[in-house]
Amino acid sequence: MLLNWKQAVSDIPVAVRLRGAHALLMIIAAIAMVLVSAPTVSAADVDAVRLWRAPDHTRVVLDLSGATDFSTLSLENPERFVVDLSQSRLSASLTSLPLEGTPISRVRSGIRQGTDLRLVFDLSASVRTSVFLLPPNDTTGHRVVIDLFDKTPTAEPKPVLSVESLEGRRDIVIAIDPGHGGEDPGASGPGGLREKTVVLQIARRLENQLAKIPGFKPMLVRTGDYYVSLKNRRDKARALEADLFVSIHADAFREKSAHGASVYALSMRGATSTTAQYLADTENAADLVGGVELAEMDPMLAGVLADLSMTGTLDASLNLGALILEQIDGVARLHKKRVEQAGFAVLKSPDVPSLLIETGFISNPGEAERLATPAYQDKMARAIRRGIQSWFARQPPPGTLLAWQREQGGREVTIAAGDTLSEIAERYGVTVASIKTNNGLSRDVIYVGQTLVIPEA
Repeated sequence: MLLNWKQAVSDIPVAVRLRGAHALLMIIAAIAMVLVSAPTVSAADVDAVRLWRAPDHTRVVLDLSGATDFSTLSLENPERFVVDLSQSRLSASLTSLPLEGTPISRVRSGIRQGTDLRLVFDLSASVRTSVFLLPPNDTTGHRVVIDLFDKTPTAEPKPVLSVESLEGRRDIVIAIDPGHGGEDPGASGPGGLREKTVVLQIARRLENQLAKIPGFKPMLVRTGDYYVSLKNRRDKARALEADLFVSIHADAFREKSAHGASVYALSMRGATSTTAQYLADTENAADLVGGVELAEMDPMLAGVLADLSMTGTLDASLNLGALILEQIDGVARLHKKRVEQAGFAVLKSPDVPSLLIETGFISNPGEAERLATPAYQDKMARAIRRGIQSWFARQPPPGTLLAWQREQGGREVTIAAGDTLSEIAERYGVTVASIKTNNGLSRDVIYVGQTLVIPEA
């Protein structure tokens, strides 16, 4: 028998029907209350906020728990820069950021449209901004990077003449590049030892030693804990009209047993060993950490690399590197007993001899312990300095004080077995003190193969 639904409903008592409708409405209302009162699930938490000051910009890094969309807004009167993060919330403190010396006077936060996180940077000066999202890597998760560039950047330091550089005879400019920096810590060793910290310390010691030698002008490419892109490192060396670019690193490898210091020059045909290629890939990836694509879209790059073999820049790099490696051999174990070649992006300057020095394996517990000590850092810097000094004593660039000294009959001597400073001083009729001053020596120790410039009597 077919059921007439209208007849069936009419047979249900009115009171029952009203109670059913009321119960249904109560259920719908309860569901709505739960949906409204449930906490909003954020797309990403800002777990940490980090800040670094560089000579020409300020970098802020937001460490995120996941990917998120963002938008930015610049406001005037007063100057502010706003970053909105979609469906995000702040779980880090903003009160301890090192704002001194930056264009940021205060950082504020708030919730916008119920779900979005708004960060407001109150500014004390006009800036040019760049904001980008970085994907996770082996050590960090998603990050939003905020760069605030000074609109009136600090002028690049220029080479200056020393007191000894009379009549316009210029100093030999050495661009010293401590690798990594800022949010790019480089390799890590036991106990949280970071490559960026170790190499900055070695670079400063090398700078101090070279500064004591008449005719040399060392300049640090990175002077603090901030990131510099690989291209900008090369560009700074060229802006300084450097006679040599030296990039200081402390490498790492999958095997903790890997050990030894290395010196690298550019290879135009690829790496000379498996380790060289691994290290080149690792170091070149630093620009990805800093937010800069390695593909620089430079149409002149192929021509520049071809010109390297014609100008002699690469030959100078290899020969100079061999002298440095010879000096390092007296301080540390060598990974390879010759200058290796690899495609390090930081070495691709067309007209500046360029070297990358790996001072040891920070992934090796024994070498990491030595790299952390001031005594070892000083010895490594001294070895690098002796190699540099020996090369330029033999091949001084035209127009430099050292070149003028050679033209005036300036004498030089290559240390042989059995030589002492006192014997050399007596031979040339000068004092030991004058030889030490002229060559930046702090002690009476000399090494076989070392070249000394002998001052006039």
